[in-house]
Amino acid sequence: MWVTRLKIKHDCVIGNRCERFKVTTLGTPFNVFQEKGITYAPQVQTLHGKEEKVKEFIKDIKKDNRIKNLEVEGNTIFFVEVRKDKIPSTFYHQRLIHVKPVFVDMGGYEYWEIASWDKKFLTEFITKIEKEVGELKILKMEQTKLSEIYFPRIMPNLTQNQKQAIELALEKGFYVWPKKTNLIKLAKLMNVSVPTFREHLKRAEEKILPNLTTLIK
Repeated sequence: MWVTRLKIKHDCVIGNRCERFKVTTLGTPFNVFQEKGITYAPQVQTLHGKEEKVKEFIKDIKKDNRIKNLEVEGNTIFFVEVRKDKIPSTFYHQRLIHVKPVFVDMGGYEYWEIASWDKKFLTEFITKIEKEVGELKILKMEQTKLSEIYFPRIMPNLTQNQKQAIELALEKGFYVWPKKTNLIKLAKLMNVSVPTFREHLKRAEEKILPNLTTLIK
């Protein structure tokens, strides 16, 4: 299996708002299709960031006439993006497999990790994006074993505090060695006591770890 990881930036209804409101998202396009030259891109996006910024993001995207069938549940949104101009999803086809959710950072950059049984399908996709869409950088292109590919799984239902705690821990380097931060600093960033932060983090880990262990059995 061939896998590529791409860093992409273009005129994006999600990326532009991530940059504007300083939030991040995780999402995957579903059954993208075209009719009469128009791209229809159904997708689910989960927003991560300060609660007030997430609310501002959602309020703003409701005003975008390219967004249809919008549904909101907490910090997760579903919608169909309707575009006459070309976007990366325009060139997505059935010979490509999303092996990770698309991550969009606070700078508006998208990170795609996709795979195919034939390298040419990946290179064709990359060529079309470079020619038609915008900025693109290839972070990885390699042939790998199936056991080394992460396939999306249903994640456990974390509370907002648990999500925030584990996202902070990951972002600030709590899980790397040597550690780049500690519980005291993380609790301060979350504006809670150390025992409270430790409890949120512990509960998040208890929910996530059982899912991770099934991947290595």
